[in-house]
Amino acid sequence: MSLLDQVRDAGIIGAGGAGFPTHVKLNAEAEYILLNGAECEPLLRVDQQIMAMYPEEIIRGFELAGRQVKARKAIIGIKGKHGDVIRILEDTIARLGMGGYVSVGILPDIYPAGDEQVLVYELTGRTVPETGIPIMCGCVVLNTETAMNVYLASLGQPVTETWVTLAGDIPERKTFKVPVGTPVMDVLKQSGIEDFSGYEIIDGGPMMGPLLADRDGSVVKKSKGYVILKKDHPLIHKKSCTLDQARRVNRATCEQCRICTDLCPRFLIGHDMEPHKTMRITTYGLDDVQGKTMAQLCCQCNLCEYFSCPVNLHPCLNNLLLRNEMMAEKIKYQADQEKQYRAQRTRDFRLVPSKRLIARLGLKAFDKPAPVTTQTVQPSEVKISLSQHVGAPCTPIVKAGDTVSVGQMIGQIPEKALGAPVHASIPGQVTEVTDQYIAIRRV
Repeated sequence: MSLLDQVRDAGIIGAGGAGFPTHVKLNAEAEYILLNGAECEPLLRVDQQIMAMYPEEIIRGFELAGRQVKARKAIIGIKGKHGDVIRILEDTIARLGMGGYVSVGILPDIYPAGDEQVLVYELTGRTVPETGIPIMCGCVVLNTETAMNVYLASLGQPVTETWVTLAGDIPERKTFKVPVGTPVMDVLKQSGIEDFSGYEIIDGGPMMGPLLADRDGSVVKKSKGYVILKKDHPLIHKKSCTLDQARRVNRATCEQCRICTDLCPRFLIGHDMEPHKTMRITTYGLDDVQGKTMAQLCCQCNLCEYFSCPVNLHPCLNNLLLRNEMMAEKIKYQADQEKQYRAQRTRDFRLVPSKRLIARLGLKAFDKPAPVTTQTVQPSEVKISLSQHVGAPCTPIVKAGDTVSVGQMIGQIPEKALGAPVHASIPGQVTEVTDQYIAIRRV
């Protein structure tokens, strides 16, 4: 079986972010393959820790993926502050005899170093075109855990678990493996908190993660962490803002200082993303269709909203409003195909250090280790989502009453559709099959 078939059958998707099916990403040719080990979201700790614990598995999976896309160079992107992990990676690369192919690329400790377009620029000096993806400038980007899953797939092991960090205002910060489909509340209670009535939970990192809308939901393959904060924390107030509230506040207050643009990571690598201009369009009700489509270049990193704006306005939500408006009208940003991208000359002086960001978010007191623990969750029942990825939901291939084992495929990709199969994460009996999930009770 080819590596692509192994990766597809293992159900591998991007272990963070949108969850793009990895077998599709690897069905290409590129000059570079890049490992995104930046983990730029404050408080999350998965990537740096699994790189230290499983360097050989990650490097072997990364090398397999690189050979698959015929990349001439494989670069592991990791922040320079993780010196101990860098030494482990470099020693492992040398021991495996991969020094001529795999190398470590040092990233600055900035946000958002893990944005894949920023990562591409930092490691190769290339700029991904506007509205484009890394392959358009000769690069394929994989997440750290995804690379490890590629290696495991080569051994016939599908994705049945994911690594998560619990962080925030909690007694027990930790990083551990969780079976896919585990009830979120079972995971959250590992924090040492039983009653969450006075808390809100951020699903993911504090910058891009939304407030957890469904506490009765389940862990998916791309779950990477939960940040638990008391309801009166300023960051929770920011994340609670609705689109309608943002629209009203923005119209009344924006003074066009343009700091949101000056610090925008996409603007700084040469894209025509200028949040102060989209704010102007909304503030004055301008009929500027081309200006509105600029919002489609926003990566929703929230730097403009949570760090840049001196009066706590909502440029990122404003971009989302305009993006939704343009989508409803089926109008897309028209990128200049002949454009030569050049980073802003001031870019090096406008990068946002992680420590300053953490302080601005009010998270300094919680920026502490979340050590890996062998303690894990043994759920009595899992609900495995049929749509954990970009593309079409899986088609169930089991029915209620069936007995399944760990790693058994229970949902397959619809014919000729983009997607990734799902597998049983615990041994047991299928108790329910819907168009959204498959429930399995442990026996």
